[in-house]
Amino acid sequence: MWVRRREQGLRKRDEANAAIRTFGLPPLSRDLNDDSQSIDGSISTPETADDDDARRARKATANRILTMLKAALNRAFHADRVASDSAWRKVKPFKRVDEAVVRYIAVTECRRLVNACSRDFQKLVQAALLTGCRYSELTRLKCEGFNRDSGTLAIRLSKGKVRHVVLTDEGQDIFQTWTADRPGTDVIFLRDDGKTWGAPHQKRPLTEASRQAGISPAVNFHILRHTYASHLAMKGVPMGVIAAQLGHADTRMTEKHYAHLSPSYVAQTIRANFPVLNLAEESQVVPLRRRIAT
Repeated sequence: MWVRRREQGLRKRDEANAAIRTFGLPPLSRDLNDDSQSIDGSISTPETADDDDARRARKATANRILTMLKAALNRAFHADRVASDSAWRKVKPFKRVDEAVVRYIAVTECRRLVNACSRDFQKLVQAALLTGCRYSELTRLKCEGFNRDSGTLAIRLSKGKVRHVVLTDEGQDIFQTWTADRPGTDVIFLRDDGKTWGAPHQKRPLTEASRQAGISPAVNFHILRHTYASHLAMKGVPMGVIAAQLGHADTRMTEKHYAHLSPSYVAQTIRANFPVLNLAEESQVVPLRRRIAT
């Protein structure tokens, strides 16, 4: 029985390797019991967080990789490059791992974070909080991308497409300062040494600024993007407007992450009609009445 299973496993591995070689990827390990080998053959892995959200995120990443790998293998199967698709058809994705809890920081934390950044990196953080743009979009942004007349940023996307991000009065003022008397071809955000910001340059400064600002765990640029969108949602901005600002193709992703933050009829009705139960401990402190805006 064991020998038969071993032979079946080896046969499926060889079929998968035949498909994998079609795409120029390294073959699977010869040892079926060796689960320590990564795709590039290395065996060392960096330390990673092991809380519930970190495990959920890793499973979600595995699902995305599995989807892409199955698509490639299915293409090879339909092109008759491999005899059977049974080796990967039975592999199922993790369930219920795509519902992430979106993290954002409060307005007071935004100010502390900005104040804790170095002078050159501070501008990038300010821009991220005021626009919701991605790090890569900001580091490529040129002075000509800021339109003083319309108060917008032109964010160039792939295939020649452009997304126009509307700036608040505060955003317009600060971009006016950053681009004044500069050629349109100049990159807006540069390091103190005059060089452009690269992908590896964002993590360490944000981690250090978060530590100095007393924000734990440390934020990253995607959390700054979430912060921008979350504060818009909490002010009742329609999901379609937020989706346009973030560059989402439609409102599905926006609603998935931010709809629960929007003022809703259900929440307003419950809070207006549920009785006060007076379950809290008695206190001599009299709360101030909340002022109703007129």
